[in-house]
Amino acid sequence: MYRSSVSLIALTLLATPALAEDAQVDGVVVTATRRPTAAEEVGSAVTVFTADDIARRQQRTLPDVLQLSPGLNVVQTGGPGGRASVFIRGANANHTKVLIDGVDANDPSQGGVFDFGAILTDDIARVEVLRGPQSGLYGSDAIGGVVNIVTAPPGGPNRLRARLEAGSFETFDQALGAAGEAGPLGYAVNLAHARTGESSTTPLALIPNGRAVDADEYENTTLTARLRARASDRLEFNGVARLADSELFFTSDEGFPSAPAAERSRQDARGLVARAEARLDVIPDRLAARAGVNVTDYRTKITSPGGFVSRNAGDELKGDLRLDLAFDGGHTLIAGLEAERERLADTAPNYETENLAVFAEAQTRPGAPVSLTASVRLDDNDRFGGKATWRLAAAHTLPATGTILRASYGTGFKAPTLTQLFVSFPEFFFFANPDLEPETSRGFDLSLEQPLGDRLTIGATYFDQTIRNLITTNATFDSYANIGRARAKGVEAFAQAALTPALNVRLDYTYTDAEDRDTGLTLLRRPKHRATAAADWAVTDALTVSATVVHVGRWIDGDRSFTVPRLKAPDYTVAHLAAQYRLSDRVTVFGRVENLTDERYENPVGFERPGRGAFAGLRVSLD
Repeated sequence: MYRSSVSLIALTLLATPALAEDAQVDGVVVTATRRPTAAEEVGSAVTVFTADDIARRQQRTLPDVLQLSPGLNVVQTGGPGGRASVFIRGANANHTKVLIDGVDANDPSQGGVFDFGAILTDDIARVEVLRGPQSGLYGSDAIGGVVNIVTAPPGGPNRLRARLEAGSFETFDQALGAAGEAGPLGYAVNLAHARTGESSTTPLALIPNGRAVDADEYENTTLTARLRARASDRLEFNGVARLADSELFFTSDEGFPSAPAAERSRQDARGLVARAEARLDVIPDRLAARAGVNVTDYRTKITSPGGFVSRNAGDELKGDLRLDLAFDGGHTLIAGLEAERERLADTAPNYETENLAVFAEAQTRPGAPVSLTASVRLDDNDRFGGKATWRLAAAHTLPATGTILRASYGTGFKAPTLTQLFVSFPEFFFFANPDLEPETSRGFDLSLEQPLGDRLTIGATYFDQTIRNLITTNATFDSYANIGRARAKGVEAFAQAALTPALNVRLDYTYTDAEDRDTGLTLLRRPKHRATAAADWAVTDALTVSATVVHVGRWIDGDRSFTVPRLKAPDYTVAHLAAQYRLSDRVTVFGRVENLTDERYENPVGFERPGRGAFAGLRVSLD
């Protein structure tokens, strides 16, 4: 049934979801409703980072960007290129759905966990972080939330961008991008290369006496291409492909009890996401038909000391069909069909799972300052059967005070990964469990946003989520089982101020209480307290200075190899300072200092983050 569904959708190729929904306009959010929606009409908690934010703060990788998002914790095993995971509102790392230009980007070969550390930012136009259970729109993986990455759109005036940068840790980065249009064809192409030569990430306390410290080395080359072709005023075709190829030399563990190895291991990784789509305006401004085909493909090879090679490979093929209807009064209805196949390609046989889903979402405005959104989705998986999820969200603006009230309630589920179901490690006496059931969740949030005059806005969100059937290791630590229950609740608060017309400051604070309901213990890698600050100062028309500070409170973690499963990790505070000066309309020089105070900290435990580093470069723009 699955193959015939995909073939039908691919052949019809009428239109597409996300590529036509770039929504580069300020104050508009896409991820919460799968269509451009004014921020004040969105009932869910969303944080948006733009290309201007990223360039001003000189954030070169996606974890750097996400560090400033409320409600989540970023964990990265070492420096540049180290595997980075995100925990949203206390959920697990594989409970975050990741989209790149509308393509499901979670890695099937890594238990559905997405490696944020492999994403360079030069091609990114926008990142949206949607928090809370979102399976009613996005299906499995979206228990904690959704991170939507949108790359630079095609079209517009012809333009060329180039960046050259060097600095500490033998860093040498380059990027080149071009975009524009020629008649009905629009294009955007970006090539980025990043290299870090010496980044020590193994704490000295773990290195045996007399052994030299092996630093990590990392190199990443990413190519992104987007095309748009207008066949007529009503028919448009789009395509996108993003290929990242990287090489990481790192210190693995050896022995029992384990210790950092004397020689480095090497990881070669390649990730591809691609989509072909089209859109037909059946009735202009009333009815649009969309369809597309996605491909996700990951390949990883790790060569350990002594020449032992391990490989991981996973891919996903997905087809979708969607209808958008618009009615008078701003009311809309979306209905869609998705069919997908996920596969582990490095196993014999190639284990796979197939899923067919239908979903619908309605947006309505019963009164001028009120917006309501309701979504429902039914997934039919060939291994665990049907699963229905839904979400309700509302936003209301009080005209007299400008107060925005938001509320949402939703359900989520996470299908067992193919790794959990089928991949065993008999040499370590650990075995898969093909009888696992999906994890499920229910969660809600309530928020208030209040402007205080023209220069200050404050707000807070309370969230509460319960996860059942949590997949964890069993009592004998030799397999997986649905034995876990977890609850996460907390508060996300912010204050945003324009202290002067040239100086803007934002403060965010998140309190998270994430608990294993079976044991009463705090969940690992979920700090209770987390605070961030960001300030942007336009000193002159040409000079801009930006500063960010991230404070992470104490949390519970295991040691590097989890032979000690629960350790108290100390808090840390890390600050970055960046400046750029526009020499002309075409040339800008920039520089930054990362980890300004040379804070020594580990996150996770056993992997030291880089110390103070200084970087400088040149950016050229030709329009």
